[in-house]
Amino acid sequence: MLSRIMYATLYVADQDKALDFYTKILGFEKRADFSGPEGRFLTIALNGQGPDVLLWPGVSGRADATAGSPSIAIPGPLIIESDDLRKDFDELRARGVKFADAEPEDYPFGMRVTALDPDGNRVSLRQTRK
Repeated sequence: MLSRIMYATLYVADQDKALDFYTKILGFEKRADFSGPEGRFLTIALNGQGPDVLLWPGVSGRADATAGSPSIAIPGPLIIESDDLRKDFDELRARGVKFADAEPEDYPFGMRVTALDPDGNRVSLRQTRK
């Protein structure tokens, strides 16, 4: 039977630029980096947690609401939990991270804000209500 998710994929235009963003700005660690028959296999993980995120060459995913639907918050391919979202938001903004939202927003589950990586991939940052 299936037992666990090994990798999630983010499509990026420049693997080195994406690696710098995710490791130097968001605090991920590089896990794997080697050349394979299909190209460079480059993975990252947050604080040694799995699954690894594969940074693969391609066109980044940019989710949009369905035409004609009300404006809704579209989550990104990555949803990352924060213990103190307002603090992390201020720190990341000071480091030059661009956000889709002006400020973190309150929701029934807690709080969320959406960061954008260099390719425009949406990275949803969330804090669960305690």
